[in-house]
Amino acid sequence: MTGSSPVVEMSGISIEFPGVKALSEVDFSLYPGEVHALMGENGAGKSTLIKALTGVYRIDSGTIRVGGEPREFSGPAQAQAAGISTVYQEVNLCDNLSVAENIMLGREPRWAGGIAWRSLRREAAGYLARLGLDIDPRSLLSSHSIAIQQLVAICRAMVVDAKVLVLDEPTSSLDAGEVQQLFGVIRSLRDDGVAILFVSHFLEQVFEISDRMTILRNGKLVGEHRTSEIRRLELVSAMIGASLEDLEKLEEAPKRQISEHADTRPYLQAIGLGRRGSIEPFDLDVYAGEVVGLAGLLGSGRTELARLLFGADHADAGLLTIDGSPTRLRTPRAAVGQKIAFSSEDRKAEGIVADLTVRENIVLGVQAARGWARRLPKRQQDELVTKYIAALGIRPANPEALLRNLSGGNQQKVLLARWLATAPRLLILDEPTRGIDVGAKAEIQRLVAQLAADGMAVVFISAELEEVLRLSHRIAVLRDRTKVAEVTNGDDVTVRDVVELIASGGQS
Repeated sequence: MTGSSPVVEMSGISIEFPGVKALSEVDFSLYPGEVHALMGENGAGKSTLIKALTGVYRIDSGTIRVGGEPREFSGPAQAQAAGISTVYQEVNLCDNLSVAENIMLGREPRWAGGIAWRSLRREAAGYLARLGLDIDPRSLLSSHSIAIQQLVAICRAMVVDAKVLVLDEPTSSLDAGEVQQLFGVIRSLRDDGVAILFVSHFLEQVFEISDRMTILRNGKLVGEHRTSEIRRLELVSAMIGASLEDLEKLEEAPKRQISEHADTRPYLQAIGLGRRGSIEPFDLDVYAGEVVGLAGLLGSGRTELARLLFGADHADAGLLTIDGSPTRLRTPRAAVGQKIAFSSEDRKAEGIVADLTVRENIVLGVQAARGWARRLPKRQQDELVTKYIAALGIRPANPEALLRNLSGGNQQKVLLARWLATAPRLLILDEPTRGIDVGAKAEIQRLVAQLAADGMAVVFISAELEEVLRLSHRIAVLRDRTKVAEVTNGDDVTVRDVVELIASGGQS
């Protein structure tokens, strides 16, 4: 760190939303000439803290000092005027304009009542040169990769002479070479005295680029460390939220006896399957009658892997076979035709239809497979809906109730009922127990175990490692969007073992 006094000092920051304490008395400091990583799992409070700093959220209590002066920002424009710029994961630029126009947008040099185009391009070229970027300022932004657009966004942030640069998941869509190009720019800015707040779920990148890190969990400060003084295993344990000893105390639960229906040939086999910028090529076998768990921190590639298996994203490398036959899943509908079902982690946006009834939500998958011109007969609807309301214990047991009036756990059960009604042979469950009460969670866990015992293949994703171990026969471990290890589960496999694989990247 080149400065002895913090450029940003946040003390006792608390923010509360209806029913949720998003931040509770959090302290955070950021010094000139450092890269400071903000770490934590989903819901830890990282985004809330950033939005408090940048004026998006008003704080309920606490103080914010910038350059030693108390500040209250009523919006991002005031924060930017104070020298705090943010570059978000989704590039917020105009791809129909040139690179120079994007860099100077809102700060164009003027002459005779109009834009001085020659000066605009010259100034933009100066900002690009400052960051060591060889980019034609006259070129259209849309002609460049996402990585270059990220760098242009950083250039734009520096036009306001930023003292603080917030980078929110800047590497999420970049390949290894593009990450190194970005890191070169970050190091250059750090050496110039800019304070950089870096948010990423990629552990290897955090340890490579950051000088210090602050860890949040459930809206509270867990700790602040020099990066060189904390081991990866300690960081993972702090983010997950329990000591390694506590994590090893797994409760007794439905478990992992391979079904007598288990086959000798995998129902689904991925060989070198991958997608550039999403997940590195991986191998994975999924057999009938078993649960394959995907373990890793948020951003490790769990969801990206699942989406490739379902055809929601298109693989650009590798081979997928189903029942031994090479198959190309171009759309989710093609996957459903192959008896593959996928329950998304984003239940509200990609799962339930809140303004439809329980009945309509349950029959939606079967109706879509039939086509909308062949309406599912009422009697068949009644049979399906009655069967799954009873089987899953959906409450209230009223098929005409609007789904938005049900609890989160019961909404999740309705979503599972929709997919089970399609009679899948492979069920992919992405965070099926997130945000639901303990009773509903236990019911869903028992259901998963029973489905496998009845011969169904299941891919199970959960951020709770205890849950993954409890249900899975095999566990694929992911880190930084790479499958780094695969473990055959057993009584001798502990959460600590999985955490160590995550932390070490599969290196023993």
